[in-house]
Amino acid sequence: MTTSIEKIAIQLADETLKRTDETGNERLYYDVAKVVGSSSQTLEEVFLTEVRIRLAAKKGFDFLTAQKPAQNNGG
Repeated sequence: MTTSIEKIAIQLADETLKRTDETGNERLYYDVAKVVGSSSQTLEEVFLTEVRIRLAAKKGFDFLTAQKPAQNNGG
């Protein structure tokens, strides 16, 4: 079960990364974390974790997408 803080962090991470794509500002999530952290360090930490998970997953999917299928040698 997801807690309230996790739900908020997930929504904020998704929206921040969407805005990052729209604006091209790759450091936007640092700025959002700074704003959030001034009121809640807990939310800041969960938010940053959610952002990092999504960025890492994107790299993983991009890597898999770039892999070429194995060539079948007429077997």
